[in-house]
Amino acid sequence: MTRPSNRVLAAGLVGLAVLVWVLFWGVPSWVSRRAASAPGAPAGAEAEGRKINATLFFVTPDAQFLMAVPREVPYGGTPSEQAHHIITAQLGPAPTSLHSAIPQGTTLKGVFVSDAGEAFVDLSPEAAANHPGGSMGELFTIYSLVNALTVSLPSVLSVQILIDGREVETLAGHVDLRHPLPKNMTWVKPQ
Repeated sequence: MTRPSNRVLAAGLVGLAVLVWVLFWGVPSWVSRRAASAPGAPAGAEAEGRKINATLFFVTPDAQFLMAVPREVPYGGTPSEQAHHIITAQLGPAPTSLHSAIPQGTTLKGVFVSDAGEAFVDLSPEAAANHPGGSMGELFTIYSLVNALTVSLPSVLSVQILIDGREVETLAGHVDLRHPLPKNMTWVKPQ
């Protein structure tokens, strides 16, 4: 039987030392860094539960105006994430005595905010298919979304509404949606 040379023995010890380091220090630190940078992971404990004040818009009981309603929504780290939280809240239930302007069954498919301040809000097909119609109803639906973003996020200057990822001419035949729309408080009840 031959004895291993000192060189082979030294290489084996170095390999063993590297393996021990990788298993006990390298892998745990790599895993913790990866988990911290995972998309959607909060930046830290302080991000969890953090909220901002947003202004949402709901239809008055007499169906003549939109009413501005303050509401806390989750904090988003980017304008697109924040816009997503605001629109999700706008699609939610209306406060007691007010009504939602959003057609039943409408869901949010995505939101993107460009560097130029244009927000693109992609809604499910129910936004058009379930719309009850009427020019005022359509104006209320559109401007509850447009105003919620432009009032709550100063970086958003205009909003384009998409349906199922595509540009549409209109929701119910009255308002041109082929371009981004700026804030319009005409139909908002004065406080």
